[in-house]
Amino acid sequence: MNPTRENLTEMLEPAIEAMGFELADLELNLGHGRGMLRLFIDREEGIELADCEAVSHQVSGLLDVEDPIAGGYRLEVSSPGLDRKLVKPEHFDRFVGRQIKTRLKRLIEGHRRVKGQLLSRHGETVVVQSENETIAISLADIEVARLVPDL
Repeated sequence: MNPTRENLTEMLEPAIEAMGFELADLELNLGHGRGMLRLFIDREEGIELADCEAVSHQVSGLLDVEDPIAGGYRLEVSSPGLDRKLVKPEHFDRFVGRQIKTRLKRLIEGHRRVKGQLLSRHGETVVVQSENETIAISLADIEVARLVPDL
């Protein structure tokens, strides 16, 4: 079986949410040899090592029963970090006012990368204030968006 990111999210998200955490992101790399399944969990209070261990234990049991990934793989569970990816529309809502950087799938208003303050999200569009202009970007046009850490 070749699971997709979406299949695994559908399978794992309810169990992780039942534990009081958000599945913030999931990375799946089943390349040559040993694969990797990396889960990023979050909650308002932040994430501690014990949280990662508890989720890893729960998810390992679920993966053992469901067996969605053929062959060997490594499971990692961690926090999203200071430069976390913004993956879900709700992430953009949560971090309005913060600095973000984006890499776009295509040129938009002459930009392939946009860095600036996240002003808002309206449906499927986010608005970012860069140094010189305000740019509206469709979520579908974002290849990757990350927070810029406040250091």
